[in-house]
Parts: sequence; structure tokens; C-alpha cells
Amino acid sequence: MKKISSKLKRKLRNRKKLKSLNFNRYRVSVVKSLNNLSAQIIDDKIKKTLVSASSIEKDLKSKKVKKIEKSSLIGEILAKRAKEKNISEVYFDRGGYKYHGRVKVFAETLRKNGLKF
Repeated sequence: MKKISSKLKRKLRNRKKLKSLNFNRYRVSVVKSLNNLSAQIIDDKIKKTLVSASSIEKDLKSKKVKKIEKSSLIGEILAKRAKEKNISEVYFDRGGYKYHGRVKVFAETLRKNGLKF
């Protein structure tokens, strides 16, 4: 029997609960590494990414900003792109990350810019 890391267990537990509660919404998925943050809005019914934003993109990579500010910028960009595709209601999938720091700033920025979750 394999040992499953606590991060993976938290991710699966969180996603299972979210999918049971939100069936007519798109999912905002967050991936965080040591230096970068990327996010996608995913339609789980057709299993496609509708909108994405990342700190690796050319216009963000050229800016020299701190990690917290980067996550705020990514939130603004993702919310703007979602508005262009007429997406207003989503659910936030934080993955295996705790709702703290860069993930929290990202989520609050999405809320400020008009996405409801």
C-alpha cells in the first residue's frame, strides 16, 4: 500500500466536496510553485480549459514585482478574460494549498473584479 502525501489527500478531499456542491459552475483551479502562480477556469462537463492566466506570460514576466503582487495581477487578468467570455459564477478550487498567502490574495482579487464564488 502506498503512502499518499498530505497535500494530495487535501487536494482530493477538497475537490470531491466542491464537485458535489457545485454542478452548474465552472472551476477556478490554482497551481502554485515556488516562484510562479497559474490559474485556469475549467468546464468539468466537457473537460476543457476556457480561460487561463499565468505569471510566466511575457507581459507579467518582464515586470519585476513581488510574489504577492504577481498573484494579484494574475487575478485581475483572469477576471478580465472571464468577463470577455461571459463567465461570472465559478467555484474556487484551491487544490492542495491552504487558503493563505498568495492563494488568498488571488481569490480576493478575483472577487473584487467581479467573479462570484
